Amino acid sequence: MTDLLLLPGDGIGPEVTAQVRRVAERLAPDLAIDERPFGGTSYDRHGTPLTDEALALAKASKAVLMGAVGGPQWAGVPRDKRPEAGLLALRAGMEVFANLRPALCFEPLADASTLKREVVEGLDIMIVRELIGGIYFGSPRFIEEIPGGKRAVDTQVYTTPEIERIGRVAFELARKRRNKVTSCEKSNVMDSGLLWREVITDLHQRDYADVQLEHMLADNAAMQLVKNPRQFDVIVTDNLFGDILSDEASQLTGSLGLLPSAALGEPGRPGLYEPIHGSAPDIAGKGIANPLAAILSFEMALRWSLDRPDLADRLFAAVGRALEKGARTPDLGGKLTTIQMGEAVLAEL
Repeated sequence: MTDLLLLPGDGIGPEVTAQVRRVAERLAPDLAIDERPFGGTSYDRHGTPLTDEALALAKASKAVLMGAVGGPQWAGVPRDKRPEAGLLALRAGMEVFANLRPALCFEPLADASTLKREVVEGLDIMIVRELIGGIYFGSPRFIEEIPGGKRAVDTQVYTTPEIERIGRVAFELARKRRNKVTSCEKSNVMDSGLLWREVITDLHQRDYADVQLEHMLADNAAMQLVKNPRQFDVIVTDNLFGDILSDEASQLTGSLGLLPSAALGEPGRPGLYEPIHGSAPDIAGKGIANPLAAILSFEMALRWSLDRPDLADRLFAAVGRALEKGARTPDLGGKLTTIQMGEAVLAEL
């Protein structure tokens, strides 16, 4: 059985996942690691961004770690064959509904944020994003001709069970952290947001009354993340708002190149792990991408899917020590290459 399936993807994806493989082979040489093309790379080779064989292997592995997908060279590809379609199909096929996106500010990097040190120092937020529902998966969705132009339709859809299961993940996580959940939606203008608030409130009253719960409109949450980010512990929200708020939160830490994510399903199913940055075609091939988000995604895989929290702790500490000693890629104001940053972490292991 494959323990860890690597899907390097496109752009800087292969560069950063190569460093994950180096770290994994050093830290856990007993892991069975496999690799398959994914995204645009898979489309160029196989005519599809996600082959049936790759999806079957992903579902049979203990954990899947991907790089990033997409790039301008696939802009003209039919929508259902684009790299991003492969990513959505992978998430849906693996039934990973809970996307965990930590926004953690390493102390040595508190000055790397565009916000003042006193605002971000000690920051530790976990954003729990519903991943396989909402407007990205809702139906109907289409573009049609109308008099005078075109009309585009995307549908936001959520059910009680979908909201409740993501809510449970958030409340359970909060119990292990600072015991506070902020639920974000737009219940003032969206019926799906109104249902979201009702279901989260009911779940809280039934099973998690010991956890502090607050409701916040998503636009206000975006403002509060910049104004006073340390007020948050766990944020739970839908697919669209989670996509936006987690990218905003990532910049509080100094760079998209630092932040990992985990996508989890029901217990016993494999998890999907990925850095939250994109394929960055502007720097692809230059060897300067920050591999820490991918390496920390592996740290999350060790913790959540591979049942090796001891190794996860060692890896997290090694990343922290490398940063304390001044290891920096260009996105953090340094000069280390992707490979050199990987070597800095390996040295601390």
